[in-house]
Formats: sequence, structure tokens, C-alpha cells
Amino acid sequence: MYKHPLLNRDKMTPKEALDILIEGNQRFIGNIASNKDLQQLVHLTKDKQHPFAAVLSCSDSRAPVEMLFDQALGDIFSVRLAGNIASDEAIGSLEFSTKYLGSKIIVVLGHSSCGAVKAACDHFEEGNISQVINMITPALDLEKSESGQRNSENKDFVSKIAKLNVEMQMNAILRDSEILQGMIAKHEIGLIGGMYDLSSGKVEFYKDTAHL
Repeated sequence: MYKHPLLNRDKMTPKEALDILIEGNQRFIGNIASNKDLQQLVHLTKDKQHPFAAVLSCSDSRAPVEMLFDQALGDIFSVRLAGNIASDEAIGSLEFSTKYLGSKIIVVLGHSSCGAVKAACDHFEEGNISQVINMITPALDLEKSESGQRNSENKDFVSKIAKLNVEMQMNAILRDSEILQGMIAKHEIGLIGGMYDLSSGKVEFYKDTAHL
């Protein structure tokens, strides 16, 4: 049964918040949605929000985080930018969600076949899109294993760049936010990266790089 969105979230640990996301994704994969009274949630959250998780994800229309984690109103503070980039504005939003709204975990979530990542792989330049691409292209220099076709035609290369980009944006969050650094050091919040597979619906979390 779906729980009240404001219930016991102050006492939730980052690990417990992550477990809720994992369980929700398992329901999503199994095509089993939890029971939610949406109109009741509208009423309960109209004056206050207390999201247990903050997710920096891509704007791709095929990857709405509330759906793929089977969550509802008031559960996830969603920051969506093409390429899941940790811009100053995105980091500020994550600071707000954790310090002032009480989110217990930050997830940087990439996804397979990401258009922004592919554009970076192809060194695409046009208009303001270039500002997004420029925050992903450093990952190309970090990738050393692919010596052949290093563009969007190589699916393995794109996948490797997507993962490196998630790790790179996590590092940017840690580097550029004293607020989040301090909260993570005190174990008040966690930070983890992950990848959503468009073909299976599964989210793989990168626990080896997590701060929990």
C-alpha cells in the first residue's frame, strides 16, 4: 500500500530512500503499480512538500522518473536537463531539495541511447544546445578503451560515455557545492549514480561510486 507522502521522512536514512527507489523500479518493470489515491495526495501536499529523493535526470520524454520508480506526488524532487548535466542551476535545485525540503538521497540518472550524449560523441554544435553538449564532452577524453569508431554509431562507445557522464556530473556536484559536501560528510544525505535502460525499464545503480 502506498504511504502518506509526509510520513516519517525526517527519520529516513539515505539507504532506506534508495531501497524505496529500487523497489519502485522493480514494480515498474513488473507492470505492478502501487495503489495511490491521487486526489488525496493533491490535498495532502497542497501546502507542503517533503520529497524523500532528489533526482537529476535527462529531459528525455521516455524517462519520467516518477513513473519508472513508481512514485507519486510529493515523493521526488525532479531536476531534469538534457544529458542530466549538473549546471549551477541544477546544483542549486538539489541544494534546495536536500537542505530545505528534507530529501535524503540525490540520484544522478542517465539513460541508454541518450540524445545529448550521442550529440557529444559526434561533437555536435548548434545554438544553445552547445552549452549542454560542452558539459558532456570532457567525458570523451576520459574514455580510453575504444580505439575504433568513437561516435554515436558505436553503441558501446555511447554507453561508456553515458556512464562516464553520470560519474562526471556527480563529481561536479561534490566539487561545486559546499552545502551538499557537508551534508554527505555528515551522512545526512546520500549521492548515487545510475542508468535507466530504455529497452527493459530497469535502473542500474552504480553502488561502487556511491556516497551513502
